[in-house]
Amino acid sequence: MTPHDTPVLRVAGRPVARYVTRPELPVRLAPRPYLHPVTTLAGTAVTELSPADHAHHLGVGVAVPDVEGHNFWGGRTFVRDQGPTELDNHGAQRHTAFQLRDPDGFVAELRWVAAGAELLRERRIVAATELTDTAWALDFTFSLTNVTPGPLSIGSPATNGRPGAAYGGFFWRAREEESAPDVFTADREGEAEVHGTRADWVALAGAAWTLVFAGATEATRRDPWFVRAAEYPGVGSSLAHAQRLPIPPGETVVRRIVTVVADGRLERGEAAALVRKAVSQ
Repeated sequence: MTPHDTPVLRVAGRPVARYVTRPELPVRLAPRPYLHPVTTLAGTAVTELSPADHAHHLGVGVAVPDVEGHNFWGGRTFVRDQGPTELDNHGAQRHTAFQLRDPDGFVAELRWVAAGAELLRERRIVAATELTDTAWALDFTFSLTNVTPGPLSIGSPATNGRPGAAYGGFFWRAREEESAPDVFTADREGEAEVHGTRADWVALAGAAWTLVFAGATEATRRDPWFVRAAEYPGVGSSLAHAQRLPIPPGETVVRRIVTVVADGRLERGEAAALVRKAVSQ
């Protein structure tokens, strides 16, 4: 990897995230660009890369298990009436070029390719901004355009028959620790209460860090949250929760997630205040 392939995002001069554009990964992991490690301002890593429990979890990025039957998530595919199944159906996200590169962010173009054909073209806008001496925000926008002559749709294991498994879209595999992180929103607490619900923001709090995820557009806020804490720590925003998401030819789906990355364990009021500041910047 050359430095050109792995830009480092900085906040107030401190490195806080490394973006890997061309990872050398097996096809089964659905190779794709990702951010890892992502750290707090004090240097605590808050992402995991290819952990033992899910080798296809790659830090922070966009992963979709079903784009017209092609797996851009990695690992097994959930097949209705059959369950998780090993299939030769994996796609890859290929970094094409940077349209813009600054120390605190970038604009990148990607091609989503499967079975020798380009299905989607993505424009990814990522920016890192300082919030306080102990918190910063990762602003992540992705736009997916259907470049095929026919309709495409995005699905999930949930839309394919596995209740509660509506993962697919923006996904953050968080830091693994001895104890599961706490999960809370403005008015809910615990994985069971938060998973699958819509909320302006959801927080994941570990031993000495807190991540607060917020949908920064109306369309993004309509997507329910996918939350894991006990099995593994991770948060995603579900593109296909109860039904498949259609993308007609030439049409574009846009989502924007802003994540507060903070040292220490935030209380509800602190999390809400930082989210407001992060989204308004």
